[in-house]
Amino acid sequence: MGIFSRTRDIFAANMTELLDRAEDPARMIRMIILEMEETLVEVRASAARSIADGKEMRRAISRLDELSSSWTEKAELALSKDREDLAKAALMERQKATDMADGLRAEMGAIEDTLKSYEADIAKLQGKLREARTRQNSIANRIESAVTRAKAREVLNGGRTEDAFSRFEVLERRADFAEGRADALGMTGPKSLEEEIADLRASDSVDAELEAMKAAMKARGV
Repeated sequence: MGIFSRTRDIFAANMTELLDRAEDPARMIRMIILEMEETLVEVRASAARSIADGKEMRRAISRLDELSSSWTEKAELALSKDREDLAKAALMERQKATDMADGLRAEMGAIEDTLKSYEADIAKLQGKLREARTRQNSIANRIESAVTRAKAREVLNGGRTEDAFSRFEVLERRADFAEGRADALGMTGPKSLEEEIADLRASDSVDAELEAMKAAMKARGV
C-alpha cells in the first residue's frame, strides 16, 4: 500500500511529521521519493496526452473554419446565380461547421485549463521531490555520522585500545632495558687496587708456569 492515495496528499504532506512517526526514517524517505517520482511520471504523461489532444483539436477547428468559409463562398455564388434555395442550404451547412468549431473551442479552453493545472502540479511535485531528496541526504549524513561516532566510542571504550597501549608499554620497557645494557657495556672505569693485584698474581702464575714448561722441554732435549 502506498503512502499517498492522491496527488493532493503529496502536496499536503508534512515531511517532518511523516519521518518523525516512521520507525525507519531512511526507508520511509526512499518510499516517499519513489511514490513522488512515479506520480510525477503519471502527471507528465497525462499532460502529454492533453497537449496531443489540444493539437488535434486545433487542427480540427482550423479545418471547420475553412469549411465554414467555403460554404460562405458557395452561398454567395448561389445567390449570384439567383439560386436562393442553394444559398440557404449552403448557409445551413456553414452553420453546422461553425457550431462544431465553437464546441471544439469550448473543449479547447477546458484542455488549456487542465494543462495549466498539470503544469502547477508538476511544479509542486518537483518542489516536494527536492525537499524529500534534501531530507534523504540529511538523513544519510546523520546515519553516517552516528555510525562513525559509534565506532569511535567502541574503539575508545573497548579493550582494543587498552591492549594497544599495553603493547606500547612492553615495547618501551624492552627499549629501556636494551639502552641500559648498552650503556653498561660501554662503561670502562679505572680498575680498583684489588683488581690490579689480582692481575699481577695471575701474571706471576703464568710466568712461573711458562718457566717450568721451558725446563721440562729442555730436559727432554727438545
